[in-house]
Amino acid sequence: MSYWATLPAMGGKLQEALMRAMISSRKTPLALALLVALLLPAAPMLAAKAQSASAVVNSIVAVVNGDVVTRSEIDSRRRLLALSAGVSGDAGAQGGDQILRLLIDERLRIQELSRRRIPVTDQDIASSITNIESRNGLPPGGVVQNLRRAGIEPRVLYDQIRAQIGWARLLRGMLGEQATVSDAEVNEYLNAQRARLGEPEFLISEIFIPVENPGQEAQVRRFVTDVIQRLRQGVPFAMVAAQFSQSQTAIQGGAMDWMTADRFDTAVASILRQMPEGAISNPIRVPGGFEIVLLRDKRISGRDMATMLTMRQVFLPFEGQVNPQAPTAQQLAQLQRAQTLSDQARGCEAMDAAARGSPRPADPGPVRLDNVTPPELRDLLSSLPIGRATQPIISMDGALIFMVCSKETRNMAEANPQQARDILLRDRIELLSRQLQRDLRRRAQIEMRTNSATRPG
Repeated sequence: MSYWATLPAMGGKLQEALMRAMISSRKTPLALALLVALLLPAAPMLAAKAQSASAVVNSIVAVVNGDVVTRSEIDSRRRLLALSAGVSGDAGAQGGDQILRLLIDERLRIQELSRRRIPVTDQDIASSITNIESRNGLPPGGVVQNLRRAGIEPRVLYDQIRAQIGWARLLRGMLGEQATVSDAEVNEYLNAQRARLGEPEFLISEIFIPVENPGQEAQVRRFVTDVIQRLRQGVPFAMVAAQFSQSQTAIQGGAMDWMTADRFDTAVASILRQMPEGAISNPIRVPGGFEIVLLRDKRISGRDMATMLTMRQVFLPFEGQVNPQAPTAQQLAQLQRAQTLSDQARGCEAMDAAARGSPRPADPGPVRLDNVTPPELRDLLSSLPIGRATQPIISMDGALIFMVCSKETRNMAEANPQQARDILLRDRIELLSRQLQRDLRRRAQIEMRTNSATRPG
């Protein structure tokens, strides 16, 4: 946890924090950003378990169209889930059968990408890793280092990223002309939305777990129930969605846009109407599998006034954590630089220039003022004149300066044409994804080995 404090105008000791900087970029997939944020705490214990597990014979657990899935792959993916969820010990040791099914589906996707010659280059993977590192203030190579500390080969994460990138490219290519949403379709959607003014809208995150055949339903339900229990104990929803969900929303941590009840499956809509904000549903049976739903927020359609900010931020990192009683020369230099920037910066162009080379992006994306936490930071940004920098906000690992570039009050519940296009296109991609995955499963030759998914002993 980072604690924040303002820098006294005349310098001196750092005071204990009142605020935490919670503004982050929209540009990194949430699931991957959270993964890196949670890498460090559980890594040593997970590494010890990995060394113990290395003594287990690495047997083949399944053969998928001639490609093998091994026990070590299941264990590695299990450790990645445990690491990303910030758990240790045996908390991540469940769900072996479900992990195996996910690895089989992933293998089928990679085979289809190869068959159709959909390119996902090493540079694509490297760019994704670099983006994760920059968004989380990690040095080059930080992701790989932390994975290896936890006893996880980087290839485990690389394979997951490769499958996600390639699958998205494949689906968009298969849509062909259907990837273009016409103006008439957009207008029809917007007119339907206007007709629903005053109805409830829901902002949710989802996890979709498929049921491949009726004989698996009881087993999958037990797995889903176990997942829900862990979610309610505090395991991050976005990370579980990234690891287990078979919906196209998985790469965003399961997050969906605002939608009225009629846009959901009827069983999901019925549950949403009864749920309080922040609640996690019980298993919901839907066509093709089970849904787990997190209700993040609800509102009345057509009415959601908000103050939206465009901002810039400059983060000046310390070399090592600061000791308030004895800051190093580098830390003192960064504090002086931060104070000078705060005093002299006029306009967001100056902040952009100052942020070059910073480990955090200068532009955190559109910021909704009433979502900023903690309240002290929200009050500070609310009263800050346009184009003026804040006093430096100091943490144990660096100094942060904010500037508000513009401020606008608008009705966030009004759907615009681009939002309509995005929603309609997402629905088409999701439908195609589920259909194609079912077809790949049906055509595949999959040989399951006895007791394949369960760790011996």
